[in-house]
Order: sequence, then C-alpha cells, then structure tokens
Amino acid sequence: MEKYHVLVVEDNTEIANAIKIYLQNQGYDVYVGNDGLEGLEIIEKETIHLAIVDIMMPRMDGLTMVSKLRERYDFPVIFLSAKSEDIDKIMGLNLGG
Repeated sequence: MEKYHVLVVEDNTEIANAIKIYLQNQGYDVYVGNDGLEGLEIIEKETIHLAIVDIMMPRMDGLTMVSKLRERYDFPVIFLSAKSEDIDKIMGLNLGG
C-alpha cells in the first residue's frame, strides 16, 4: 500500500516538528520546509498529496508559495495562520482553486 506524502511548510521549528511527529505516527511520510522557497523545492523533487502551509514566513510567505504551486499542481492545501483579519482569510480561500 502506498503511503501518502504530506508537506509541512512552517518556519517555527517546534510547530513543524509537532505536526511531523503526529503525522508520522498516523502512517504518513512527512517532508518539512522552513519557508515557501523550501516548500517549492520539495514539491519539485517529491510526490506530495497534501500540504500544510503557514501563511507568515520569511523569504516567501505561504500565500505566494501556494499561488506558485497552483500553476502546476492541484493537491489539497491546509493553511496555518495566526492572522485574524477577514481579508487575510478571504485571500487564502481565493487560492484554493
């Protein structure tokens, strides 16, 4: 049986590791990137079935990363956010496809 591959893109190491450990314990293969650029590099090299992406990150934020990945890929994305403004949530929904 094929394992599903999950990409976690999060600049907070503790949060990224907690998500990674939980998903690995559930049987998923997990890849971790520290920002949007690293996330896109992993997507180019690996088959990804789901991405969990933080919105606020250095170098490339999550919204920009997902806009770029949507040019070539169509797997589901879950956004992580500490933002509370409605416009930020709406912008994230518009990237969904």
